[in-house]
Amino acid sequence: MLNLRAFPESTSSVNLLQTHVSFLLVTDRFVYKIKKPVNLGFLDFTTLDRRRFYCHEEVRLNRRLCPDIYLGVVEIRKTRAGIAIDGEGTIIDYAVKMKRLPEERMLHVLLRENNATDSDMRRIAVTIADFHKNAEQSPETASYGSLDSIAYNWQENFRQMENFVGITISRCQLQQLVSWVSDFMDQNRHLFLERIGNGFIRECDGDIHSENICLTDTVCIFDCIEFNKRFRCCDTAADLAFLLMDLDYNGKSFLGDVLLNEYLVQTGDRGMPALLDFYKTYRAVVRGKVESFKLQEPEIPAGEKKEAELKASLYLHLARGYQLRSQLRPTLFITCGLMGSGKSTFAQALALELGLESALSDVVRKEIALSGKDGSEYGEGIYSQSWTDATYRELLVRSERALGAGRSIIVDATFRRSADRTAFRLLADRLDVQFLVIFFICPEQLVKSRLLQREEDPSAPSDGRWELFHRQKDEFQPLQAQEGKTITIDSSHSLLDNIDHLLGQLGLIQCA
Repeated sequence: MLNLRAFPESTSSVNLLQTHVSFLLVTDRFVYKIKKPVNLGFLDFTTLDRRRFYCHEEVRLNRRLCPDIYLGVVEIRKTRAGIAIDGEGTIIDYAVKMKRLPEERMLHVLLRENNATDSDMRRIAVTIADFHKNAEQSPETASYGSLDSIAYNWQENFRQMENFVGITISRCQLQQLVSWVSDFMDQNRHLFLERIGNGFIRECDGDIHSENICLTDTVCIFDCIEFNKRFRCCDTAADLAFLLMDLDYNGKSFLGDVLLNEYLVQTGDRGMPALLDFYKTYRAVVRGKVESFKLQEPEIPAGEKKEAELKASLYLHLARGYQLRSQLRPTLFITCGLMGSGKSTFAQALALELGLESALSDVVRKEIALSGKDGSEYGEGIYSQSWTDATYRELLVRSERALGAGRSIIVDATFRRSADRTAFRLLADRLDVQFLVIFFICPEQLVKSRLLQREEDPSAPSDGRWELFHRQKDEFQPLQAQEGKTITIDSSHSLLDNIDHLLGQLGLIQCA
């Protein structure tokens, strides 16, 4: 199928992409989606008839939100000249044919490049709200909102995640999740019954997230769940929660707030917010599970599996974070440690799980300077003491603004000077919030490896280099007991184990 002659229209190239259930052949103007012959329990594409049926279902259902993109179902045939789409010969499979959407207008690309706007969120909200208001309702559809149906979906997730305990989720995490879900459903039975009674269980999309949204002249939301009706028929809150969770995962919760507010204006659904964390947790677990499945697929390269393992773990930590956030009182976290010691990676992961606001010194420094990397040496240019003082003053301002609004924040900086650490501790004391120093240690050989690798990444915000490391080390002022509560993190250990260690020290989790 990678032969250019296999396609009915001319194309200069064919690229193969894949998910855990599909192959996608991308040509110049079209995309052909072929279902893998797999049975994952919740979907079964193992026979040719099933794949043909679900191809037609995919076209029918996706035309509700993206009518001009889904062109139809095509036959894949074995011809005398080889495998080809349509033509003469034996049918060996089917594919969904779609118009190719502009990659640069995909929402996940806009988010990555910080080009998604409040206006974009409102457009998406209006589109989803209109879709939900007109989505099919029936007694059968309503049954998918019952507590029994919801519990079944959760139990299926729990069973499937057992294969990944110790890989992408810890036994402690899974046990906490099982307990929380059970308690929430028991204590909020009336909410679920109200959703059924008020008509909010509908035949929805089931897979609304940033990789399935394209913003052109219209909002195109594609690739809905066609293979299992119980995943598609759900509470409208569960449908919207997927995109809200995805925005959280991408560090764009503020855009999620805009989206949700506009959606609520459009629908008047006052009962939705009470269930959003429950359904965002569910969606994060599903994404973690789907990424985990990739680890079992032999055709996926080792590098992609490593990336999938980290993504799965982060999704599952985010799922836990929705439960922990209410337990965390307003806190000012500061990182402390030398360049390359793992501060930023840890800070980003912790901010994701606990929903913290974050402020990165490397980014703030360059925002103040209104310039990109200028090659300044350590202690010179934007790294002079005056620029460093200005950076910490701005970090202090941002911390006070977040804490004053009741939001916890993590400040990612070296904090090599005691005076800077003291200034932030005094701010926490004045605002009567919790203060925590996260101190990072790491073997120097690992630091060297990280810094040399960072030099090859033009997108890295930090300019830290190995030849500057020992100078910074010599200038580092040791932490003193009076500087506040400190938790030491050895970043040569697993990132996610280190997060568990910190959360345990804060009393947010308890694992045997």
